[in-house]
Amino acid sequence: MPAIRSTRTKLLGRGIALVTALPLLALAACSYGSEAKDDNSAAKVAVGSKKIDGLDSVKIGYFGNLTHATALVGNQKGFFQKELGATAAKYQIFNAGPSEIEALNSGSIDIGWIGPSPSINGFTKSEGKSLRIIGGSASGGVKLVVNPKTIKSLKDVKGKKIATPQLGNTQDVAFLNWAAEQGWKVDAQSGKGDVSVVRTDNKITPDAYKSGSIDGAWVPEPTASKLVAEGGKVLLDESDLWPDKKFVITNIIVSQKFLKEHPKVVEAVLKGSVETNKWINANPDEAKASANKQLEADSGKALPADVLDPAWKSIQITDDPLASTLNSEADHAVKAGLLDKPNLTGIYDLALLNKVLAAAGESTVDDAGLGVK
Repeated sequence: MPAIRSTRTKLLGRGIALVTALPLLALAACSYGSEAKDDNSAAKVAVGSKKIDGLDSVKIGYFGNLTHATALVGNQKGFFQKELGATAAKYQIFNAGPSEIEALNSGSIDIGWIGPSPSINGFTKSEGKSLRIIGGSASGGVKLVVNPKTIKSLKDVKGKKIATPQLGNTQDVAFLNWAAEQGWKVDAQSGKGDVSVVRTDNKITPDAYKSGSIDGAWVPEPTASKLVAEGGKVLLDESDLWPDKKFVITNIIVSQKFLKEHPKVVEAVLKGSVETNKWINANPDEAKASANKQLEADSGKALPADVLDPAWKSIQITDDPLASTLNSEADHAVKAGLLDKPNLTGIYDLALLNKVLAAAGESTVDDAGLGVK
């Protein structure tokens, strides 16, 4: 299996972490906020509906942030439950990718919304036996936000302290790759070099910025917009670095066991996802409010408008998993020296999604040659 080259490394943070030599259970234990919150509040079954394949419920996991808008809105508006009939949609909210992968492996959840790096983790750690990526959800929503008093241009980033969520996570790899493209030398493990990479929990990054202990951060939404609300300036939107300004930030995974045993239930969830995404894109303002309402239900706190509005605008909701960009993200980790070259063949199974898209009259999507053979 691929392994980060220092087994001493602990990947902490929001759960978009790359594989280490430690078991996934240990990864879950060392990630902050790894306990899941069980939320069944939206599992309301319509009278007279029938169970799919006789299944009582399907357990769905996601993170409480805007890049998981499909899951937030699909839960809040009942799109998933509508497609599942009398098979109840039950939800668990996670703060970290390792804990969600562990939940998937243990059967605590069946399907999950999750970032690209933990998807690679789960797949490679299990030698391709634990999960499949079955659909897309979101692109973008990642920015380099800096203190405009100390950093006025991209070249000024050199010599400064820039936060990323965690060693080896998707944003950390992206920043290391970008820094290398500037010709700067940075030791990936220590974060020391021409620019100092400070691995900082997204929850405390705004406080670190306010205290002056960092000069900026390469972070996902809504953390980026929280920094802007504190006086930071967006110096770079990561979308500008990708072809067509698109790259995967959230996709949908499923336990291979559950996919094999309950394909009709998986198809129903994908129908709900496609319908949710269609509604979000047709009703952006109402969808933004819906996502924020579910965030409040999940965490007890809604996002203020000065954070919610710019964060929402930077995220693109899509059914396409943007498979070629997942492969590129893995390549960036290899170049940074954080990951041995992984074999991702078979990580995608888009057959059910393409069936749903075709039935809805939508364009089908591609697995970039990484699908099930």
